[in-house]
Amino acid sequence: MSSSPQRPVSTPSDLSSAVAEDLVLYREKFRRRLPDSLDELQGPTTGVVEPSATVVWSGLRAFDLVNERQRMSLYRTVLAEGMRKDLCALLNREVLVQLWPTLRVLVSTTVRDVWEERFSELRAMAGLPPAQPPARRPGNEGSAAA
Repeated sequence: MSSSPQRPVSTPSDLSSAVAEDLVLYREKFRRRLPDSLDELQGPTTGVVEPSATVVWSGLRAFDLVNERQRMSLYRTVLAEGMRKDLCALLNREVLVQLWPTLRVLVSTTVRDVWEERFSELRAMAGLPPAQPPARRPGNEGSAAA
């Protein structure tokens, strides 16, 4: 007999609720980083950009914005790793909107979804209809406090 304490065995429903909770927290991490408006994205449109080591810690460290691949790589990395101040300082609104149709397939679905939920202009660039508000659950219609 084992001397280690016995843990209850997780059921599939326990696992699925834990995974769902993790996904909500993961999405919230990216949602909190978003600027309030795309107009806050005031990054450069030309030149060589060298993000801090908190954004790019290995590989290519300087990105020439004239080079299409390097520009796309910078934007993909900043969207995935940057904090709000990095997003505003390194990304440019016009460049992001121009790149979005391609960029949206290069970033994670979580990053793509939180950006498109917040900014209807990005949804439009992707040819998507406006985001719909979350549906109400049956039985919750009268539960709001007055």
